[in-house]
Amino acid sequence: QVQFVESGGGLVQPGGSLRLSCAASGFTFSNYAMSWYRQAPGKEREWVAAIAFAAGIPTNYVDSVKGRFTISRDNAKNTVYLQMNSLKPEDTAVYYCNAGFQIPTMTRWGQGTQVTVSS
Repeated sequence: QVQFVESGGGLVQPGGSLRLSCAASGFTFSNYAMSWYRQAPGKEREWVAAIAFAAGIPTNYVDSVKGRFTISRDNAKNTVYLQMNSLKPEDTAVYYCNAGFQIPTMTRWGQGTQVTVSS
C-alpha cells in the first residue's frame, strides 16, 4: 500500500535551514511527480513545492517560498527532499509529501514532520 514517511523537521531560529526528506513506497515512484505541502495551526493544508517525474520540466513553488526552498528527488531511493533556507516564523507548520504536481494524487498521507521557526 502507499506510504509516505516524512522526516527532518525540528526547531530552528529565523534565518536558519532545514532539509526535509520523504521516503515513498507502494507505487512506482519514478513515474510520478512529487510535491510538498504544509499545514499551519488553524489553517488548511497548502501546496508548497512540486517536482516533475521527468527531467527538464521546471520545478514549481508557492510564491512565499520562491528563492528560499528547493525541491529535489532521488528516484534510486524513492525519496523527495525539501531544502529550506532563510526560514521565517510563518514557515512553521507540519510538512507533508504526496505524489502529484501540485494536486495530490494519493488519498493516503503520512504523519508529516513538524517545522517550528522561532527564536
